[in-house]
Amino acid sequence: MSAPAQATATAADERGNRRTITGTITSNAMDKTVVVSVIRRVRDRRFHKFVTRRVKYKAHDEHNAGTVGDVVEIIEARPYSKTKRWRILRTISKAAAEVKEVLP
Repeated sequence: MSAPAQATATAADERGNRRTITGTITSNAMDKTVVVSVIRRVRDRRFHKFVTRRVKYKAHDEHNAGTVGDVVEIIEARPYSKTKRWRILRTISKAAAEVKEVLP
């Protein structure tokens, strides 16, 4: 990416108050789209137990760089499609590669 394009991208990231969420990529089967699963633990108001809540967001991945298992940070963006309102801001950690044993 050229320097002016990089500066424009960072300026767009800092514009306004955009929410950022950290989650794990669960699917990358679509073109330029990944499904990011965000898990959070909230306290139940009645029973005061901690309950796991899971939400799945479709996020734009311009270069198809995301793989299943990557931990990414997504940011609110313009509507890319009917259900896609987020885009990948950065990759926090890559998925561990599966180790396949070769039998002798």
